Amino acid sequence: MEEIIFDDIGSYPLPEGASKEWVQNAFKTRTEDEKLFTVINDAFQQKIDAGVNVPTYPQYQDMNEQFLKIIRDSNCCDSPFEVKLECARIKELEAIEKVAKAYKEKFGETLQVRVCVTGPTELYLKEFGGTRYTDIYSLFAKSVNNFVRNSMRSAKNFKIAAVSIDEPSIGLNPELAFDENDIISALTSASKAASKWGADVQIHLHSPLYYNIACQVPTINVIGVESAGTPSYLELIDKKMLEDTDSFLRLGIARTDIFTLVGILNEKYCTNVWKNPQYLPEIVSGLETPATISKRLKVYYRRFGNLIKYVGPDCGLGSWPNQRIAFILLSNVAQGIKDFRESL
Repeated sequence: MEEIIFDDIGSYPLPEGASKEWVQNAFKTRTEDEKLFTVINDAFQQKIDAGVNVPTYPQYQDMNEQFLKIIRDSNCCDSPFEVKLECARIKELEAIEKVAKAYKEKFGETLQVRVCVTGPTELYLKEFGGTRYTDIYSLFAKSVNNFVRNSMRSAKNFKIAAVSIDEPSIGLNPELAFDENDIISALTSASKAASKWGADVQIHLHSPLYYNIACQVPTINVIGVESAGTPSYLELIDKKMLEDTDSFLRLGIARTDIFTLVGILNEKYCTNVWKNPQYLPEIVSGLETPATISKRLKVYYRRFGNLIKYVGPDCGLGSWPNQRIAFILLSNVAQGIKDFRESL
């Protein structure tokens, strides 16, 4: 059996007392970096402590604005929508250098990190909707590549082992006007640096309807599928296509659809669990348990075998009620993977 790697998608609950508004302002003004970096590092350390093999920096910014605010800045662009390499920085990676250095000193090895960047399709749709300008689309792709390239060359105490291109609109957004060749070209350009530097390149899709397009991108080798919450998505995946294109899978083995999970408890207890939060821990003690997670992975492995390279929660945990319950879910995933390996 090939190694199955535990990663996470990125977002994570804020600590008690920190608001989204404060975080947005802290990123904007950069006057409270010490406190902001502490918030980021504490959450990142929790992911490591929970057993995530390749953690993503905690995503506390809007997935579009994090990149668009730099791309829109004329002082940061060589031409419209093409960001300068020196401006293409992901501040969260600067923050986690401290944790990564401590990890290296403690364990004598370099921490493997996953970076998530918003894809060119998503950024384009945010700015231009359904209007089709292929030249601008390609410039967004080059900018995304510059963010990855700069991140790769700037990392000091950690190694970027995986880069995920987040493209939730592919397969879902009816405004998407680009044809298959346009998308393949843009995704190839956006992931060029990551592939060149030897990272696994994932695509994070919210629907696998057009996963076959990603399989045709020579620089993408891992297809992400949110399979825990919607197991039927796997019915759309052709194992032979993965084999023919040398593609692997990143599968969700723990549900993150918190509102649906809370709905199950609401029905069970005939109450509003958001108003009676004493029932919330049952999400990780009775629903998304290590046994449940391990069982899912066994089912998936019987179907796809060594084509599964990464597993973890379906999506980010930013909407979860608190860090404690998010930490337990990640710990449950780690234990579920361990139990799965021991059962083979």
